[in-house]
Amino acid sequence: MKLAIIGVGNLGLSIAKGLLSNNMISQLYLTKRHINGLEALKADKKVIITSNNGLAIENSDVLIFAVQPNHLAAVLRKNKQFITPKHTVISSITGFSIEKIEAIIGDKHSVIRAMPNTAIAVGKSMTCICSNEKAVLKLNIARKIFDALGTTLVIPEKQMQAATVICASGIAFWMRFIRATTQAAIQLGFDAKEAQELTMHTCEGAANLLITTGNHPEQEIDKVTTPRGCTIEGLNQMEHEGLSSSIIQGMVASFNKINGIKERT
Repeated sequence: MKLAIIGVGNLGLSIAKGLLSNNMISQLYLTKRHINGLEALKADKKVIITSNNGLAIENSDVLIFAVQPNHLAAVLRKNKQFITPKHTVISSITGFSIEKIEAIIGDKHSVIRAMPNTAIAVGKSMTCICSNEKAVLKLNIARKIFDALGTTLVIPEKQMQAATVICASGIAFWMRFIRATTQAAIQLGFDAKEAQELTMHTCEGAANLLITTGNHPEQEIDKVTTPRGCTIEGLNQMEHEGLSSSIIQGMVASFNKINGIKERT
């Protein structure tokens, strides 16, 4: 696979490192306006670093656009003459629809949108992908790329805004929950480092239980709650204080905000 990542910031760099570590590609072009900071990747013979987007596009089959959202339209316009129907175009840009991309480069291209999250840096991203009709048969290419960096789910494009809230913003929501439980652990007598370690690994264990067993969360909750026990006492107090309700309301508020931004742009 000959692949180019156009705009190697933090996300693009994480994708590049994941692809190289999984030995998935025969050639990888990395482009950036200022290529300082990418020198460490030059040692790999598969990697070609350049500030010339057109050169990278012409010599690649799969294109991943990872530029800043406000730069994508200009980058596409400047390089659309290099993008041909042979290319698989993958955009990781939040809020930039397939229709907008087609309006710039034409509607004869295979266009895929991918919404990874920051856990891609450690190979644990939950990435949602969707495509136009022409790219349906090429979705396996995107899945192969992002499965190497975590887990993928193919969804309709109309659900990409919600996926952004659940998966991309969701990282921040989970971080806040981890922070809160860490603060509780400190109040209960652990030092800060111990408290965070206890919380992080308990959170990881809970998620892995569901991933491995396929169980509903309540099935696992039932295993650690006993009549008049401390677990149900804590859970009920959290619900009295609005835990589930506040999480749901927060995520819906985030969804309403992202839709409001989309309507204005």
